[in-house]
Amino acid sequence: MRRAENKKVLIISAPSGAGKSTLVSYLLSSGMPLLFSVSATSRKPRGNEADGREYYFITAGEFRRRIKRDEFIEWQEVYRNHYYGTLRQEIDRIRREGRIPLFDVDVQGGINLKKIFGHHALSIFVMPPSVEELGRRLMLRGTDSPEKIAMRVEKAASEILLAEHFDTIIINDNLEKACIAVANVVREFIDRP
Repeated sequence: MRRAENKKVLIISAPSGAGKSTLVSYLLSSGMPLLFSVSATSRKPRGNEADGREYYFITAGEFRRRIKRDEFIEWQEVYRNHYYGTLRQEIDRIRREGRIPLFDVDVQGGINLKKIFGHHALSIFVMPPSVEELGRRLMLRGTDSPEKIAMRVEKAASEILLAEHFDTIIINDNLEKACIAVANVVREFIDRP
């Protein structure tokens, strides 16, 4: 017997450096029926990022053209000429595979997606133990200049104030415990009728 179309979506958001991507990787390897929703961005690839895997990398001009054609379910300009968004066709692709889209998005994107999907969405905010620890993690990552890190830390301080807009807050002060906590919350959501 075929199940009714599953309209559930999972949204995971956090300030940069809070450990969101690590928790997302853990969930994707957990055997749950989740599939990573690849966002589109106008920023340049970092390190070993590949088009179509971490992001769909498009120019700012192409991004704006797609906005005009209403190809995004949500989008925002996070930094000047650095757009991020969720393509409608990406959600369709995941649902055709019978899976639940997992969105790894910035904080404002998470709030926007929750408004769009309402009770069909579980939104999780990954909270760093402190803003200072977040800055330390970003320095250890070694991908950004000190100026860029300072900008990210400042933005994180304001994003943390938005955590109350999410269904669940996971404090990532111990990675193993955070992985178990996020998996438990997600399993409960998936098992709900």
